Amino acid sequence: MSEEYQAPRQVRDLEIINTYDLEKFAEEVVSKGGYGYLSGGSGDEFTLRRNIEVWNKKGILPRLLADVEKPETNTSILGQDLKVPFIMAPIAAHGLAHESKEAGTAKGIAEFGGSIMSISAYSGANFDEIAAGLNGNARWFQIYMSKDDELNKNIIDEAKADGASAIILTADATVSGNRDTDDRNHFVYPFGMPIVSRYLKGGAKNMSLNNIYGQSKQKISVRDVTFLADYSNLPVFVKGVQAPEDALTAIDAGASGIWVSNHGGRQLDGAPGSFESLEGIAKAVSGRVPIVFDSGIRRGEHIFKALASGADIVALGRPVLYGLALGGWKGVRSVFEYFERDLKRVMQLAGTQTIQDIKESQLIDLD
Repeated sequence: MSEEYQAPRQVRDLEIINTYDLEKFAEEVVSKGGYGYLSGGSGDEFTLRRNIEVWNKKGILPRLLADVEKPETNTSILGQDLKVPFIMAPIAAHGLAHESKEAGTAKGIAEFGGSIMSISAYSGANFDEIAAGLNGNARWFQIYMSKDDELNKNIIDEAKADGASAIILTADATVSGNRDTDDRNHFVYPFGMPIVSRYLKGGAKNMSLNNIYGQSKQKISVRDVTFLADYSNLPVFVKGVQAPEDALTAIDAGASGIWVSNHGGRQLDGAPGSFESLEGIAKAVSGRVPIVFDSGIRRGEHIFKALASGADIVALGRPVLYGLALGGWKGVRSVFEYFERDLKRVMQLAGTQTIQDIKESQLIDLD
């Protein structure tokens, strides 16, 4: 892929019918290599597809005469009040979608208000640029750890100084999945990663994902959870959990939250859809810590089903980046507004007034 990467530049509000359309439209404006990285999965992309298909295994049983009007989507997590039960997932390299990079995403979320941006350590923008876009909006920080804990301390110190109120340890990406599309496109990052440039030789520019992961820490264990919790003195989420046993291990090691995810089908192909893992993990966790869920969220029904299956909030991924590609920060705001509007529609039709009502709802098996 050429080093001279031309990202979309347009800033506009979007009329969103559904987020599946956004993916098709984004392919028309994002370069082949960049779009392949954003949209693709690993291997045969079974898990990528499964994330979407698995929603139809469970059905929402609508309740009538429920005295519902103008459903309320406000909730909270770890003492932070939110106007909606969804936030931005940590995703690398927003600059592939738009020239404003993570700063554009940050501004869109801030203009929407009442949510949280998760900042990836593999961001193409630095803390100051993202902070300018966030304009005081809440943010969490996701870390890909260095092999040198002194460098990890330095990064955590910067994230805290920037205002991060939680740390997210991504534990399911110690090596890159076999992303065939990236290999076919000879994809390399067309710009640097300033947050982790201190331990990535060359700062990641013109590097493949395999090389980037190779310079990061692969040997992730319970000791890293304890280290991050003790050093940061912030709540730590362990992201990538798909097994109930791993959730309990993470909590025992000091995690303040569990993040159920299969990395959007980008890591181990052949793993179950993320939604298939959620209920079992929620039962094992049994309310000891909050649960964040991601992978495959495309409609309000999906948010509803995730909350009804044990998630406390969900994290949005690809749809937000497609919105960024199509409309810059205004496109990001449009995506958040779409999910708020769509969730309220589902809540009204399902007979649920509040997020707690959703959590107390029972889904029915459709298979």
